[in-house]
Amino acid sequence: MKAALFPDARVSSAYALPYEKLAAAGYRGVIYDIDNTLVPHNAPADDRARALFERLHAAGLVTCLTSNNKEPRVQSFAEAVQSDHYVYKAGKPGKRGYLQAMSLMGTTPETTLLIGDQIFTDVWGANRLGIATILVRKIHPREEIQIVLKRMLEFFILVAWRIVLWFRGEQETAWLVRRIGEKNEPDNG
Repeated sequence: MKAALFPDARVSSAYALPYEKLAAAGYRGVIYDIDNTLVPHNAPADDRARALFERLHAAGLVTCLTSNNKEPRVQSFAEAVQSDHYVYKAGKPGKRGYLQAMSLMGTTPETTLLIGDQIFTDVWGANRLGIATILVRKIHPREEIQIVLKRMLEFFILVAWRIVLWFRGEQETAWLVRRIGEKNEPDNG
């Protein structure tokens, strides 16, 4: 059993993941946080984000943006990237938003991935349901004060997680490598 606040993997960016291989490994849906996961906080969707969602759909993956933000922010981003679904005011880390996302996508915890930049909302909430979690590094240093304070606590959690990985002889991407069955690890630059 994994710790509630530890991600399954950590990578440099949501854009660096081998989505086609994850789809081939049995994943069917991807839940995304928006701010500082796909774009800087409150930024509109950009060409990079639109290209990512085209790639996801081409790989056969269903997507759901799940955010604690209000509907205008989430809906406009979802429309811009052509996400299949979205959940606003998700109440992360509560279970409701994740359950709603899986219901919309028609997936189960075993066939769903969560990609996000925060431990106390994204990772913790998805872990509570047994969803695979991939923590990405934040895109931009500018954040709201409550997030900055949480980042201080996240630092200590990540140190503890790295110590556990060190004792196991694993790296931050070990789960991902096992899942897609490759010896070469994804770019974690």
